[in-house]
Parts: sequence; C-alpha cells; structure tokens
Amino acid sequence: MAAELVRGQNHPLAHHQVEIRVSAGVPVLALVSLADDQGALGGPGSCAHPGARSLPGVQAPAAAADRHRFPVDLDAVDAAVHRVGVLLVLPPGGPGRFGAVAAPHVAVVEPDGTALAGYTLTGLDAENAVVALELYRRQGAWKVRAVGQGYADGLPALLADHGLAAPAAADLSARVLAAAGVPVATGPVPVPGLPSPGTPSPVPPADAMPPADLMPPADPPPATGTPSGPATISYAHPRRGRTEPPPPPPQAPPTPPGEPARPVAGDAAGWSMEERLYNQVWGMFEDLARTAAAYRSAVDFADGRMDRELDEALSDPRHRIGGAGNAAREAAQARRDELVAQARVVLDRDLAQLTAEAEVVEPALPAAYARWDNPVWHASAGAPEQPPMAVRLGDLHLPERPDLRIPMLVRFPLERGLWIDNGRTGSEAAMATDTDRLRRAALDTAVAHVVRMLAVHPGGRLSVHVIDAAGAGAASLEPLVRSGVLAAPPAAGAAGVTETLARLTRRVDLAQMAVRAGAPEDLPPDLDTADQLLVVHDFPHGFDDRAVTQLRYLADEGPAVGVHLLMVADRDEASAYGPLLDPLWRSLMRLSPVPDNHLADPWVGHAWTYEPALPPAGSQVLDLVLARVAQARG
Repeated sequence: MAAELVRGQNHPLAHHQVEIRVSAGVPVLALVSLADDQGALGGPGSCAHPGARSLPGVQAPAAAADRHRFPVDLDAVDAAVHRVGVLLVLPPGGPGRFGAVAAPHVAVVEPDGTALAGYTLTGLDAENAVVALELYRRQGAWKVRAVGQGYADGLPALLADHGLAAPAAADLSARVLAAAGVPVATGPVPVPGLPSPGTPSPVPPADAMPPADLMPPADPPPATGTPSGPATISYAHPRRGRTEPPPPPPQAPPTPPGEPARPVAGDAAGWSMEERLYNQVWGMFEDLARTAAAYRSAVDFADGRMDRELDEALSDPRHRIGGAGNAAREAAQARRDELVAQARVVLDRDLAQLTAEAEVVEPALPAAYARWDNPVWHASAGAPEQPPMAVRLGDLHLPERPDLRIPMLVRFPLERGLWIDNGRTGSEAAMATDTDRLRRAALDTAVAHVVRMLAVHPGGRLSVHVIDAAGAGAASLEPLVRSGVLAAPPAAGAAGVTETLARLTRRVDLAQMAVRAGAPEDLPPDLDTADQLLVVHDFPHGFDDRAVTQLRYLADEGPAVGVHLLMVADRDEASAYGPLLDPLWRSLMRLSPVPDNHLADPWVGHAWTYEPALPPAGSQVLDLVLARVAQARG
C-alpha cells in the first residue's frame, strides 16, 4: 500500500529508478532541481526545465500541463547531489495562486506503476511556486520527503532561497518561462531576507533551521555553475583557506536487499571528521524533529476526521436511537485507531533507525561533542591545535522516545551568551528541586561548561574570568581555582565587579578600534589577545547601574571580538532593574541545570526537553581534564 505523506514526513525508497507523477487541476510547469546536502543549487545548470530538460538522472517535462509523468534515476545523478527536488510553478496568465485551484497531488511510483508514496499539497494560498517534494540521500539510502514549501513571489524567490544569486535566479526564471512559451514580465526580483512587494509562504521550509541556538549548519563546500553546463564544485573552504577536495566520507557496509542501511559514523559532508560528525548530528536532530512532527500531524488528522465523522453521524436523529449511534462511534474510533497505528509504525521505524545511528555516532564523537562518560576524556591526547567548531551543552529529546538523546551542539565561538537559570519560576522540574540544591546545580553546570571549553581550546587561547561578588559559589568554583586555570581569582565585592568589567570593556573597545582601522595586530602589548569568557555568578549582587550597563555592552559587542558571557542568575531576582535588563535576557540563550522542556522550536512546533551535560556522580573526570589544561598552559 502506498504511503500518503503529510508535510515533513519521509518514506524510504526501495527502488532507485522511479517515476514522478503530478496531477493538478490547472496547467503547471514541473521542474527538477539537483542540490547538495545543504539544499543549495550548484548554479543555474542544476535545474532541469523546459529549456534544458535533461540532467544526469532526471528529465523535466517540456511544457505546462495539468498532468505530468517523468522519470528519475537516482543511481545516475552525480555523487555530489544529495537532494532531488520536484518544483511546481503556475505560469503567468493562469489562476495566479495555488489557493485558487484544487490542491495538486504528487506521487512517486515504481517502474511497473506500483505507487510508493503520495503527497497532496494542501494549505497553500498566495503561493505560485512550490517545492512539492524531494528525494534525498541519507546514509547511502534514498528517501522521499513531503516538503510543500511555497513562494508568493514565484520561481525567482524559490531559486534565490536555494542558493542562486538574485540576478541568476531572475535570468533562469525568465528562460524557463520563455522555453515554455509563456510571456515574461519584468520587475524587481525578491531576495530572501530583504523586503519585497510580496512575501513567501508562512509555511516553514522542510529544511529550515531550528533556532540558531541549537545547531546551525557547518560551512558546506560552495557550489558554482554556469547556465550552459553542469554544476562544478569549488573546494575553497570559506574559513580555513583549503582548496583541495575533502576526502570522501566513510561508506556503510553493504546491507542485504530490503533491509535499512547500516549507519556509520561520519558519513555526512565535511572537510574533517569533526565537521562530518557535526553535520551528522545536525541531520539526526533534523530527522527526529521531522518524524515526530509527521506523527503528531497524522494523529491530529485522525482525531479531526473522527470528530467530523461523529458530528455527521450524530446529527441524524435516527442515529440517536438504538444501537446506530454506538455503531457510528465504534466505526469512527476504529478508523482513527487504524490511521494512528499506521503513523506509529512509520514513527517506530524511523526512531529505530535513529537509535541505531546514535549508538554508532556517540562513541565516535570528539571531546568537544562527547558526553563526560565518553572514554575520549581519558585519552592522553595533547592540547588541540585548533579551537572546536562547536561544543556540547547537553542533550535534547522528545516525549515520543525519551531515551533517544541528540547531542545539543552550539557553534563556537559563541555568537550569543549563555544564561543558566538558577531560579524556580516557570519550570516544573525546578519547582520540585530544593532552592539551595538548584543554585548549586546551576553553578556546577556552568563549571562543567567552562572545563569543556578550556579542554578543547589550544593552550592559552581561552582566558576565563569569574565574578562571584558574594562568594556564594566558592565550593563549585574550587576546582577551577585549585587548578590555576583562571585568569585571576574570582572577583568579589563591588570593587571586584567594577575592576573585571572595566578590564573586559577596555579589551572590547581596543579590539573594535583595531578591527575598524584594518590593523587587528596593532594592540597594546598588555592586552590579552586570547578569547575571553566571563562567568557571572549570582547576578545582580554587587552590580550597580554602571556595572549593569557594562555587562549589557559586553553581551552585545563582545562576541564579535572574542569576549563571551556565561551568566548564572535568577531572572526574578534581577527584576528590580525593571525593563533595563530585558534586552540582556533576550540576547542570552537560557539553559536549565535540571531537565526541562523550555526550548521552544518554532520550526516544527516542538518543545524540546534539555538535559545539561554533567559528569557522572562521583567522577573525577573534571579534575583530570583540568590537570591537563593546566599542564598545557605550562
């Protein structure tokens, strides 16, 4: 039986030679895009359309029609292609928007005509171009995903959103319409991120980023191309100056026919194993978000359909007498349970695959990404040569599978500060914890994050400052003080707060002036050029208005010049400062010292449960790591 997908849901493809069938109530143009693993087109030559119908593995229809059938050979597409997109466009002169016509249906079928998966593009309104679905490569296997991302500004906006520059997007759109025999209107080309006369669909794209706090993507190899030929790849790394191609990722062992692909650590794209593992963790996060969202959507659909069937059945007075009403209820409930059971089978299948992948990936993670119980922390490796591209701050999971934990990675250097909440308001888990224990746990969490950041930095390339104005955190801070890894003893009292903030504010000012002058090396000899991390405990004790202003300045301006903030505070206690601190709190990423579902994800509507990354109870791993950090610093 064919799988009828909902937006965001995926389904495995047992065959790599398939046919795409499109059914619409009005003539539409059908295009096929070939993109990398980040969804970016390699250039205008990465799209098959009426003017250039054939690309390796795909062939687009020649003209607009209300029905299309075209083949896709996934074995024939280029190895750099990870996503094959099916795009539908309403040509000018027609209805103008998908909301005015019957919802199109797109199906993937086997060569013998057996349907594999279908998707009805409901919920569209002002859009006249849409990414209907995509076939994507995951761990050596191919899947189909229902996307349904529409654009009210048409094909140019869709192409620009997938990596083409605005002029190239406009030119390709004009050539597509001209080849299809459609008159082309001229006008401004909308560019994503900038104001335009129209706006794209509010529906989140299937590969949209969740909040940047979680795991923003790594730098993919930029792709370039020409309108007249296939895409070519430039291997110039945007940050590290490399020009050679990255080595191929490890390949999964062969699997028997009909079985899911065996997961392998580091099979994502990247210039290094660290980067590959980062991208793989991001892919796991994305897959868990999508599969849970698809399951919840299917359950909501089943519940809504049952309610409608009951309303229709019971609106007939004859069904309220005798057993007819009960029979209607039982039939509606049975149909609802059948739909939910089908969705649960798909969910369980995807979760089992993700669990198997997590079991392979977790032991292979480098120290910056690893849990504290990972043996990598006990290996006698020297100081790293480069700072990490990300660090692990904890784990994320969803109620559909609480034991499936996805590492919560954030890019480093931190683009925004961290705030570890030691208050009890707004958290059921915190309300169930004793106040003193909660405050101790918050600072212990901060210390664990500090130790991790020190351990994964080259020796001397991260200086840590601590403000503990009341001295209430001495017990938790003692390992940092004893090991001698702090830039100075924890600052105490109002005088200590003033001196520490003044020193770091001066560093930000001088670094900004040097950067603006184009001479970042011309800094005073007494200025510490290492990245700086300021840990503030028990805020706002010891802070006056001037100190609060300086702290806000560091939070806003510091990250751009290597000064980062980690606060341990109770927002309610700081409310005495009123709205003055609201911009500060909004600029920081809130973490909890106890498991809590406070991380809202507007991408798919999930509330992720976050658990902090803490060493096992009774473990001496932090002391071991601090001793190595101190030794590396000489």
